[in-house]
Amino acid sequence: MRRQLNTLYITTEGAWLRKDGANIVMEVEGEIKGRLPVHMLESLVCIGRVLVSPPLLGFCSEQGISICYLSPYGKFLARVEGPVSGNVLLRREQYRRSDEGKGCADIVRNLLTGKLYNQRAVLSRALRDHGDKLSVEALAAVEHACKRLKRIADKLLTEADINVLRGLEGEAAQAYFGVFDHLIRVNSPALRFTTRSRRPPLDAVNALLSFLYTLLTHDCRSALESVGLDPAVGFLHRDRPGRPSLALDLMEEFRPVFADRLALSLLNRKQLNERDFRRMDNGAVFLCDEARKTLLTAYQERKREELQHVFLEEKAPIGLFPAIQAQLLARHLRGDLDAYPPFLWK
Repeated sequence: MRRQLNTLYITTEGAWLRKDGANIVMEVEGEIKGRLPVHMLESLVCIGRVLVSPPLLGFCSEQGISICYLSPYGKFLARVEGPVSGNVLLRREQYRRSDEGKGCADIVRNLLTGKLYNQRAVLSRALRDHGDKLSVEALAAVEHACKRLKRIADKLLTEADINVLRGLEGEAAQAYFGVFDHLIRVNSPALRFTTRSRRPPLDAVNALLSFLYTLLTHDCRSALESVGLDPAVGFLHRDRPGRPSLALDLMEEFRPVFADRLALSLLNRKQLNERDFRRMDNGAVFLCDEARKTLLTAYQERKREELQHVFLEEKAPIGLFPAIQAQLLARHLRGDLDAYPPFLWK
């Protein structure tokens, strides 16, 4: 199985990254603050005003280490990478399948089956662990959402129209996020969740989710490129210039387990509180500097945890699961697998 490599996150404003042999050196105001060998890295994420020297840019490209630039608030800005490997025949099949009704619908159905199963698992886990602490109304609402997700998942099995499948995904998201606030066990009014807001996030919980989804998209995009797939051409998400549609497709299965549960843990364990978020004049809410570091540390620790992969029937670090699913998707497109096996959280 593929070895899990690390992602280096740089959050220090004004940091200067340079190459020294086979090491990355970080300087701040002329003083060396850190040194890291590159042989254990798969990507570098620069958040905020971070400068990278041209020799380091070239070296990372040669070593297959992607460099991603995010704004201080987690918005994707740019990505630098070297030559993309991959079989042109695999990409041709990906493009053909994305335009084919039945072939595309089959992949979308399995992607959504994994997503809805994992959404239901998150709600069921919350009921099992903390159901006794919920009010009668909240308990009934979460139980109803679980049943509704199950009914929608059953509809997926017999539906062949992609637009209908997308509609069912929207209905499932409404049911899931409609009770998401009941999973937050802190009493602060500033940490309540009402509805999903994206660009920009309008409350603390949405700011946290959006930042995590950005990190997860980066990991999924790297995983797809590593197996030779084009992250821009998806099946569930429509093509749009500049959007990594296939990375967003792959991310759907992981959002409930990787991002949503981590966000809930950070809030419920009080690792983050209302003081860790900043509201802008336009109403947008973003994470403060120290909160980003707390989140990134927790995200990396989460990626090191091991889970049983249902299809492969073996344990692997969570951080490897996007690469595993990307490989399974590539095998399906090549004809090695009859169907794409979705990621299911057990």
